[in-house]
This record gives sequence, structure tokens and C-alpha cells, in this order.
Amino acid sequence: MNPTVSASGLSLHYGRTRALDEVELRLTPGVTGLLGPNGAGKTTLLRVLATAVPADRGSFTVLGHDPRTARGRQEVRRHLGYLPQTPGFHPGFTAFEFVDYVAILKELTDRRARHREVRRVLEEVGLGEVRGRRIRKLSGGMRQRVALAAALVGDPGFLVLDEPTVGLDPEQRMRFRELIARAGEGRTVLLSTHQTEDVAMLCRRVLVMAGGTVRFDGTPAELTARAAGRVWSSTERDPGAKAGWRTGTGTFRNVGDPPAGADLAEATLEDGYLLVLDGMGAGVAA
Repeated sequence: MNPTVSASGLSLHYGRTRALDEVELRLTPGVTGLLGPNGAGKTTLLRVLATAVPADRGSFTVLGHDPRTARGRQEVRRHLGYLPQTPGFHPGFTAFEFVDYVAILKELTDRRARHREVRRVLEEVGLGEVRGRRIRKLSGGMRQRVALAAALVGDPGFLVLDEPTVGLDPEQRMRFRELIARAGEGRTVLLSTHQTEDVAMLCRRVLVMAGGTVRFDGTPAELTARAAGRVWSSTERDPGAKAGWRTGTGTFRNVGDPPAGADLAEATLEDGYLLVLDGMGAGVAA
């Protein structure tokens, strides 16, 4: 499948801090998960791809458009939906007014057609009945859905989501996953998250970042396979494990290089992720 988003050699420094280091990626339709520890460069990468900040070096295209020119940047933004980690809401706006404001910024100039589109995306995220309510009176989960509606307005071909489920309770997170899964049908979605279960349930591909570059690029099954035969149970934490913790059953779950005769357990995507980070010197918390 031809990539809809391609990046080559993306690098960005903040003073002496190397935020991005020669990032290479190819994205195709569907949901791609982006995992990595704090400071890995995930949000910086998303901001570069969303044209919020320019890279120092390298290039990327979105649906064939190159943002290094003013015309190309305008075209990228026309095909882009962006949900930042901390969406900025005007507290006096209603849900409808906020999404309408974003639609105006996206150059939907015909008022009647624009309002139809605003109503459509609010219905799509389940907020049609509260579109006239002030944002300050909405719950945290509803506010996140308002932000997603704003990202979806104009039917963008590339959707960038930065930690969209952070702070949501389990039921809200489950419902938000459903929205993201629907959004990934027929468009390219890049989802940054610390929730490995979000990636396991939603994503066709997963990228792992550390130190400003992509350390793993593959399917969730391939990331899980990195830990096959490297997870085991024991009555005490194994001192040779790279990570280990007591489970709800009272036994310890260890990740790393098992001793001979160890009671092996089934690996998870999180186990594979921890081992990728450890293999790159990022460290694993016990």
C-alpha cells in the first residue's frame, strides 16, 4: 500500500536538546500507534507533522503535499486534523461554537454548509444533543470528544491524535477507542499514547520512539513477539529480571532473560515494548 504520509531525516533541536534525530516513517490508511517514554520526542514529532513547528532538517509529505513551501503547507493543513495533548478551549464557547470556529479556520466559508458539517461531526462523536452547552460545563470526556470533533471537521485525510485518552475513566476510554477506530476507516491516523492496551486494541501498526528516533516499526503482534519466551512467573522477584512486579495473585511477573526451568508466561505487547526500550538503553522501571 502506498504511504499517505512519508517522512525522511526529520531532525529538530531545542538548544542542545535533540528532540528529533533523523526520524524516518511511512504511514498508510488505518490507525498507527506511537509509543515511547516521556521525553522520547513523540509530541515534537506530532507537532512537526501537524506543521505547528518546522523541523531543522529533513522532509515529509502528507497526501503528496510538501509543507516546505507556503502553498504545500496550506494544502497539508487543509487535509489535516490535529488533536493536541492539551486542547485550548475558550470557556465561554459552546461545543457548537468551538467546532464552528475551527471550521472557519479550515476555510469552510459557506455558512450553511459549514454548520451542516459542524452538526455532522458533533453527531459523529455523540455530542449532538449537547452542542449548545458551554464547554466549561462539560465533563472531561465530553471535552475530549469536542476536541476530536474539531479535528474531524472537514473530513481530513490525516488525523494526528496526541494522548487523546489521557485522564479518561475506563468507560470513557472504551468509548473514545470506538470513535478512534471509526475515524481510522478510510483515513490515516497517528495516535500517540502511553496506553499499550489502546495500541493492542486499535492499531494495525505500532512505532516505538526513544531518544528522538524510531526504535521499532511493525505490527502489534511483532512487538509482542519480541517478548516471547522472555516472561516468567516466580514466587519472588527474580533479581536477574529487567522488570518485575507482584501480581494480584501474589506471584511475581518477570520480564527479561529467564533462568533455566522458569515457569514461562504468555507475553503481551507491553512486555515487548519494555524490552525494546531496555535494548536501546532507555531503562525499564521495576
